[in-house]
Amino acid sequence: MFDRIFTLIAGRVAAVAGQPIAFILALTVIAVWGLTGPIFHYSDTWQLVVNTATTIVTFLMVFLIQNSQNRDSAAMQAKLDELLRAVEQARVQFIGIEHKTDREIEAIRAALEAECAEEDVRTKAVTSSVGRLRDRY
Repeated sequence: MFDRIFTLIAGRVAAVAGQPIAFILALTVIAVWGLTGPIFHYSDTWQLVVNTATTIVTFLMVFLIQNSQNRDSAAMQAKLDELLRAVEQARVQFIGIEHKTDREIEAIRAALEAECAEEDVRTKAVTSSVGRLRDRY
């Protein structure tokens, strides 16, 4: 229940925060704050207000952005896993490799690059990804 509510709120806040109007609003708030400096004699309290507000907003936005990134990444991985599963010639052992360690993923990537380099040397095929895909089908 809490996950669903948080996802709904986080999604809506992220969507609103990503709009140009949100930037204009934030810029306006900072401009108004700056213009009120002389009125408040650039006091410590005047400075504390903007420092506190920006710190709180930044702190909360970090969590919302991370949540959005996590959701997008998980959805993308699910889509890629489905493509790997559905394409006959794809190697299904790559499904779920995002759960491996950084070293394991780097080793897999290096092995794939080496394999592609060997294929290019053997077949003298076009080295672009598009060329390899075209040759595949």
